[in-house]
Amino acid sequence: MRGWESEYGSKESDPAVMRDFAKLWRAADKLVYSTTLEKVSTPRTRLERTFDVDAIREMKSRAGRDLTIGGPGLAAHAFRAGLVDEIHLFVAPIVLGRGKRSLPDDVRLKLALVHERRFERTGIVHLHYRAA
Repeated sequence: MRGWESEYGSKESDPAVMRDFAKLWRAADKLVYSTTLEKVSTPRTRLERTFDVDAIREMKSRAGRDLTIGGPGLAAHAFRAGLVDEIHLFVAPIVLGRGKRSLPDDVRLKLALVHERRFERTGIVHLHYRAA
């Protein structure tokens, strides 16, 4: 994601959606969980070794805006801890046959559909759910 710091979304010729995301990304405080990364190389980024449920719960209670989790491994920890309020899934019309699962096997969470959007040109569908 380091490219969003300066490379992506920084040119006037970049699509507006890229410029908007880059602006949000650069302004956001980021927390990276890694057992192998030695140090972070981007501004406003903190490195943690373990997913501390109580620390995230506290962060969530103090947050004045939404928190975002990226990556299925990290999201699985949040699902298991009951920290997930909303899910945004983007379904792409391609079958890979393998790879990381989007959702963990050992979690059951009832969801209510909030919104759906089809991107006709690409065939991608965005599904927005709220935990019921």
